Amino acid sequence: MTEILAYAGARYNYWVYIALMLVGFYTMIAHRNLLKKVIGMNVFQTAIILFFLSTSAKLGGTLPIVPSQVTKDGVAAAGLMNPLPHALMLTAIVVMVATLGVALALLVRIFRRYRTFDEDVILDRL
Repeated sequence: MTEILAYAGARYNYWVYIALMLVGFYTMIAHRNLLKKVIGMNVFQTAIILFFLSTSAKLGGTLPIVPSQVTKDGVAAAGLMNPLPHALMLTAIVVMVATLGVALALLVRIFRRYRTFDEDVILDRL
């Protein structure tokens, strides 16, 4: 049991990402203000991106494009970091920014029409 706790303590960055995910998720679920929901969604997406980027980190690992890792037997893959999460998260960042932009544009239109971000007031006025 102490080995599990020691391992979990060594990876404190994952606990921070999980806490950020929970804060973002709670903000989306608990609040009735649409702007707060969008901010919670952005925090949640950022936590997921950070989580996936940290999965590619390796202690003592180098970039896979460095030619010094090539030996006469080939590439020593054990000493290289995985570039796939970085490539996938670049796409996720683009999607996150586009989603945030569309959500904020919709919020501007909603506020101009209803003069509020509160869900209950908007539903009553519909």
